[in-house]
Amino acid sequence: MMKKTNKIYNENCLDTMSKMPNNFIDLTVTSPPYDNLRKYNGYSFDFESIAKELYRVTKIGGVVVWVVGDATIKGSESGTSFKQALYFKECGFRLHDTMIYAKKAPIPLTHNRYEQQFEYMFIFSKGKVSKFNPILEDCVSYGKKNHMTHRRLSDELSDASGKGKSVKKKRYKYNIWYFQKRNKGSLHPASFPEQLASDHIISWSNEGDLVYDPFIGSGTTAKMAKINNRDYIGSEISKEYFDIANERITNI
Repeated sequence: MMKKTNKIYNENCLDTMSKMPNNFIDLTVTSPPYDNLRKYNGYSFDFESIAKELYRVTKIGGVVVWVVGDATIKGSESGTSFKQALYFKECGFRLHDTMIYAKKAPIPLTHNRYEQQFEYMFIFSKGKVSKFNPILEDCVSYGKKNHMTHRRLSDELSDASGKGKSVKKKRYKYNIWYFQKRNKGSLHPASFPEQLASDHIISWSNEGDLVYDPFIGSGTTAKMAKINNRDYIGSEISKEYFDIANERITNI
């Protein structure tokens, strides 16, 4: 049975996806509970089964945005993020891009290391990415002449193809994105910023596409999908967060 769209389901995401046909979702934007960093009302999740199901339900050319970090255990980072990325590739996904979500004001901690300021945003694609609407930003060198060079395999420098041309006014945004850590007034302990979800939704989907979040929490992905004229489906196993998400979306 196909799941109805523009609805959040209070259930395990594996139950939600089991009712989806193959090649159903255009884009997934999510941040799973990882390691022991997030107390998620006592729930855990079967990562490998979820990765396999995400591959099955994602359309050819579709994208999964997987926002994740690592816990530090006995002085060593867990490396869970890398393990998950490699498993997604085993499932058949391409690792299209490794992006960074950098927090402008991270929580200060006492370590014998530099403060942790970022999480990974892995961009997985099922085949070649079919939709890309790049976010543009101003070039600081707008109007100046391009003097770029690059190094050949022979170790010699040569002129880049655009050398001598005027720098354009706009360029693609780089793949490190800076945001405030949390949404103001968020009732979820690990919500990602609304702008982060919105920017990914705009980048990897078109209006009318279907966006999924298997760990929708307080509903940020659904809210931004709705605002950006996309359809959505969400899964949320916690009744507490399920109610919060529905209230946020209803009030748009």
